[in-house]
Amino acid sequence: MFTIEYLRSFRLGGYAIFDFVVSYLGIALLAPLLSKLFRLIRLEIPTRNWLFLTLPIGVLVHVSVGTITPFTAAFLEINTHFVLKAIVLGSFFLGIRGIKISR
Repeated sequence: MFTIEYLRSFRLGGYAIFDFVVSYLGIALLAPLLSKLFRLIRLEIPTRNWLFLTLPIGVLVHVSVGTITPFTAAFLEINTHFVLKAIVLGSFFLGIRGIKISR
C-alpha cells in the first residue's frame, strides 16, 4: 500500500514531486469553478492563468497560515535561490497577464 510519505520520497532538487503534481492537478480541477466565482466580481481569469498562479498562490497561502515549507523558506531567503524566485515571480507575472476586467 502506498503512503503519502512514500509518494513524497521522490524528490527533484530537494522538493517533493508529489506536492507539485497534486497542486497543479488540484488547481486544474478547480480552475473552472474559480473562474466562475471571479466572474461574479467582474474578473475574467482563464484556466491557463490559474496554472501559472499555482506557485505564487501556494507561497502566499503557506506564508499566511504560518506553515513554512522548504519551498517557501527558500523563496523567503533574501540572498539565495534566485532561480526559484525568478520562476515564482515569472509565474506570477504570466498569471496576471491574461486577467481582464469585464464590464
